[in-house]
Amino acid sequence: MNYLLECYLDQFTNSPRTSLHDRRKRQMMVTYISTLIEGYARGTGTEPESAVRESIMAIVRYHEGNRAANGSVCMMGRYHNILYVAVKVCYDWQLKDTGTVLALLESIYACEKTYERIFIGAIFGNRAPYYIAGWKSDFDSQEENLIFVVYFIDHATTGGLELDSTRFIDVPLESCGSDNPTPAKIALQLGLPDKLHIFLRYGAKTEDCLVVFIMKKLMEFCHVYPYNIVACLQLLLRVVPKINLETKKIFEDYPDLVEDGLIPLTRCGVQVPELKHLTRCTIRNQLWLNCQLPSGIRTLSVPDSLKRYLDLMED
Repeated sequence: MNYLLECYLDQFTNSPRTSLHDRRKRQMMVTYISTLIEGYARGTGTEPESAVRESIMAIVRYHEGNRAANGSVCMMGRYHNILYVAVKVCYDWQLKDTGTVLALLESIYACEKTYERIFIGAIFGNRAPYYIAGWKSDFDSQEENLIFVVYFIDHATTGGLELDSTRFIDVPLESCGSDNPTPAKIALQLGLPDKLHIFLRYGAKTEDCLVVFIMKKLMEFCHVYPYNIVACLQLLLRVVPKINLETKKIFEDYPDLVEDGLIPLTRCGVQVPELKHLTRCTIRNQLWLNCQLPSGIRTLSVPDSLKRYLDLMED
């Protein structure tokens, strides 16, 4: 398998620099490699998992070899874009080997310092990658992009992937704002509770400024609140023990939200937060520290209703 891929990659070296910028050409390469994997698995009687793993690592080595030959500076173009062929192969075959998936993600980050090409389509929609990053998505719908992202978030979380002391899910998307927002922050700013929910379940950071941002936004609507913005606030209040502001300031600056019950008295300092809620925050923090969000919740010896509560599925 390695020999076949090495021969193929040797021929690929003579391709034009922009040969993999086109989505169709990337897909052609994905199809070719997938055919090799399928043929090798059938011919040798081995599980496809092994052939997929070998294929991904061969591409990573090819990229790293060319990078090393250029003084440890990535030449980008086809030499880097081939990593996204590996990303698609990895996802199409649902590779289970987390170590291989992390090696691929680390190789991408080493050159780009971001994961924009992985996240943008899932957050903004299928056409967004082209307008934001000049890169057409490899999927036909936003839903497919989102499933694709969850696959990599799951592996990165399980494997405890940290890049410059930052978890995979919190790596900023530099092209999406001057403040280098994280995926969770972008979902919040756009009022996308379904995306925000996924990111929070996997332990995305929730800074105090995010809660303040959403409360200020809701105050603009004078008691007639959009459902999606309210849903975003409710999700944030599930993962923080309480709003990190003085009670007096909350009542002075956000009286409408308190009056309408969008900010419960147990979250603004008037009443003590519920023990059940504080327990959820503590358990989730411990699971986050051990890279077990949300998968570790399923292993806890608690009723299913509490597992749903811990997993932010209900309140």
